[in-house]
Amino acid sequence: MSHPVGPVPPAGPEASLLLWVLEPAVVASVLAAGLYLRGWTILSRRMPERFATSRLVAIMTGLAAVILALSPPLAVLASVLLRAHMIQHLLLMMVVPPLLWMGAPVAPMLLGLPRPIRRWVALVLASPAGRRLARVLANPAMSGAAFFVAFWTWHVPALYDLALHSDFWHHVEHACLFATAVLFWRPVILPWPAQSAWPRWAMIPYLVLADLQNSVLAAVLTFSDRVIYAAYEAVSRSQGISALEDQAIAGVIMWVPGSLALLLPVLWIVATAMGAREPDLMRAAPHRDWQFEPRGADREAPSVPVHE
Repeated sequence: MSHPVGPVPPAGPEASLLLWVLEPAVVASVLAAGLYLRGWTILSRRMPERFATSRLVAIMTGLAAVILALSPPLAVLASVLLRAHMIQHLLLMMVVPPLLWMGAPVAPMLLGLPRPIRRWVALVLASPAGRRLARVLANPAMSGAAFFVAFWTWHVPALYDLALHSDFWHHVEHACLFATAVLFWRPVILPWPAQSAWPRWAMIPYLVLADLQNSVLAAVLTFSDRVIYAAYEAVSRSQGISALEDQAIAGVIMWVPGSLALLLPVLWIVATAMGAREPDLMRAAPHRDWQFEPRGADREAPSVPVHE
């Protein structure tokens, strides 16, 4: 949910709550939670090691973070404070997508669909066009480029201010940032039954380059001596903080939590890759079916029946 920037009287609490409940992303999150829970309940009985409770916790936390990012308090603050808007973007780009992939959502979501819809979706996914599209979207070069383009496009001052003044363009902005972030995080998390198109070590420069672009924009926001997004200068402020100070705080928020979200997976990948070189430890360690697989995804195909 977004609100135009400027001297527009805010909606009452009842109206804000109704708009939030009817927000398409909120409705979609609630439906996705129900579908996943239905499919996970079945798969956790058939494949308990593959679909442990940790999967359910991860994806439900991710969907809850979507609802939090679009909640009325944060949405209203985002219309007048850049730092609040930055928190929204961090949730939608750095927190929600990896949590969703940690839930290995493909099989549970497919199995959670009603049977006629499931058949249709399975046919589409198995079609030549569906397979070609899946290969393109799964290519890390494409997902990394899409993430880069969306990130810089929507932080161009003219487009950023446009999104602040228009509900429609604000929804488009969030949809673009979220969709490209989902694609970006897929090869990093590599959720079962995905297979990596690149060697596992290639995710290290992939993440480092993403952090570099994040740090560049964060530094610009933090150290700029002028307000970059003019819409925030037009906002009346009851707090004793200027638009320039708000911008600097937003830059720090982007810099520190954003870099942690991108670089901690690098440390995990390095640690798991080094651990894989110790055969004795690998034989002694119990199987851990979790997010960051050191050498690609499992080679087995998913067993998701069309009939329950």
